Parts: sequence; C-alpha cells; structure tokens
Amino acid sequence: MATKIRLQRGGRKGYAVYRIVVADSRAPRDGKFTEKLGTFNPNTNPATVSLNFDRALYWVEAGAQPTDTVRNILKGEGVYMMKHLRGGVKKGAFDEAACQQKFDVWKQAKEQKLEAVAKKTADEKKADAQKHLDAEKKVNEAIAKKVADKKAAEAKAKAEAEAAKAAEAAAAAAPAEGEAPAEAPAEA
Repeated sequence: MATKIRLQRGGRKGYAVYRIVVADSRAPRDGKFTEKLGTFNPNTNPATVSLNFDRALYWVEAGAQPTDTVRNILKGEGVYMMKHLRGGVKKGAFDEAACQQKFDVWKQAKEQKLEAVAKKTADEKKADAQKHLDAEKKVNEAIAKKVADKKAAEAKAKAEAEAAKAAEAAAAAAPAEGEAPAEAPAEA
C-alpha cells in the first residue's frame, strides 16, 4: 500500500482549514485516512501550522510521499532537516546529541528570521499609518486655515458693514446738528 501525506479539507465555504493526514494514495481527498498529523490554516497571516513533529518524521522516514504543499509545510517545520540530520547519525558522521544541537541552531535561526520579517512588517505598517496621519493633519490644517480665512473675511465684511452703518448714522446725525446751529443764527 502506497501512503501519502496530504491535506484533507475542512472549514466552511471561503474559509478552508486543512488537516494534515496520512492516507492511502488511492483514497479520495476527504476520505478515510490512517493518521492525523496536524492542521494547517492558510487564512491567518502567517499561515498557522500545528504538527505532531515526531509522527510526521516517522512517516517521512517510513517512505510516505507528501504532496507538494505538505512537503513545503514539513520543510518549514524542520521535518526534512531532522530527517537529513538523522541520516548523518545513521552513517556515523556525528552522534544524536550533535544532531539535536544542529537542529536547535537551525530552528533558532529560522525563528529569528521570522521575527525579523514580522518586525519589519509591523514597522512598515506603523510608518504607513504615521504617513497617513501626517497627511490627514496637513489636510485638516488646510481646512482649518480656509475656515479661519473665511471667518476673518466675514468678520471684516461685518465690521465694514457696521462701520458703514455707523458712518451713515453719523453722517445723518452730523448734518442735522450742523444745520441746526446754522439756521439758528439766521433766525436771530
């Protein structure tokens, strides 16, 4: 019986979540399987993988053939790296402790790379948000300046209108006062 390590679809329409399973190569995608090795959720960023590492390593060493997607997942989790290192132990190149140490160094370097990428993404997102905030502040300042100019123009027009009204009132009152004394000497 040829075994495959493949993905088995689950979840709802438009939100697929997969199980990583070992199944007979002739079984349908969502049919019977021998063992569940973990889950894969591509909907998160980055994709979430939970994997039973020891069992996945066992099946890869036993000759189960993974599909392309599962092979990439297993490589990302380090199953193929551990298989390679265990091959070196079998050949006598180094012992089990050195194998585990090399794997731990590899895993730590991989985690640091992932953290660096996540930090870079977060910094870019923060810088982009700050850029948008600065642009919005400039727009708001321009709008505030226009509103202030408009209010100043309205206040100036109102002041001019009041000054003109006061001038008219003063002009209407001044000739009446100026004519009265002029007429008074004429009557005397």
